[in-house]
Amino acid sequence: MTERHFSVVICVYTEERWEDILAAVSSVRTQSLPALETLLVVDHNERLLERLTKEFEQATASGEVRVLANAGPRGLSAGRNTAIALARGEFVAFLDDDAVAERDWLRHFAEGYDDPRVMAVGGRTVPAWASGRRPAWFPEEFDWIVGCTYRGLPPGRVEVRNILGGNASFRVRAFDAAGGFATGIGRDGDKRPLGCEETELCIRLSEALPGAVLLIDDRSVIHHRVPAARERFGYFRTRAYAEGLSKALVARSVGSGKGLESERRYTTRVLPAGVARGLRDAVLGRPGGAGRAGAIVTGVAVAAGGYLLGTVRALRKGAAFTVAPIERVRHAEAHEANGTNGANEASEEGEAA
Repeated sequence: MTERHFSVVICVYTEERWEDILAAVSSVRTQSLPALETLLVVDHNERLLERLTKEFEQATASGEVRVLANAGPRGLSAGRNTAIALARGEFVAFLDDDAVAERDWLRHFAEGYDDPRVMAVGGRTVPAWASGRRPAWFPEEFDWIVGCTYRGLPPGRVEVRNILGGNASFRVRAFDAAGGFATGIGRDGDKRPLGCEETELCIRLSEALPGAVLLIDDRSVIHHRVPAARERFGYFRTRAYAEGLSKALVARSVGSGKGLESERRYTTRVLPAGVARGLRDAVLGRPGGAGRAGAIVTGVAVAAGGYLLGTVRALRKGAAFTVAPIERVRHAEAHEANGTNGANEASEEGEAA
């Protein structure tokens, strides 16, 4: 395997996740395939920016960690785009700020890129429940509600339509071809939990590069913390509804054929099987069976309601998000823009030339 250079991006927005952020960075710094750098992008929070800058002062001096301010509008997509523009690596990997990566996370990502057609590789995200175990009523088919890999995705290393953004990697040149993450569609701190920005990007990437291959390798594992508030049925309903709204925006942008291609198999095969399994467990007296079946039915209904409302809104107002090209900064400029040793590196590069 050719050596791969990864810039790992962790977008952060609140001090309430301070310990989670430190754990996420630590998991990157102990990878079996070392990351070229870790980019911490702070979403319009000056206090957190100052605190992280101080915390990683030594790591910043060595170039191992860089703390950046989101240069675009508030939200996850703009934060990611900020990092992509400044990344030094030929590959960019994304890790959620409340997740930790297993030691071989990047190594398995890297193996996928031996095929030059591969433009993106995602991994498997395992929920770490605050209560210590999965709520009995919570169906595995809906683990995407809490940002995790869900029942229905194929195992192993497989080609997919899109990867999940909290555990993902891309060739940098993929963004040159397709542009960055769309702003106005994804998450914005603690507001309504919209999503699908990675789905929209992956579909747009496949259109820009018709021969592109996108993979999921379930050996690239991260563990994603699920707080107690997200173990509740109220959050389940809210997130499912928001997913429907987001899917409507994506379908409006790229067409329902591609926008809902994977969802059709999911709703016609995976979910009915989940309902049947839940009902069977209920008949057999197993805990949570009826609750899981009911949650699947409710989740489908709520998401469908969100999709219908989102479709009506999109027809009236058009797509409410924008896609801007990524203007990549040269390595030396990236150093200078963030107060590091850009001048020294530029000098060294000149001497090497």
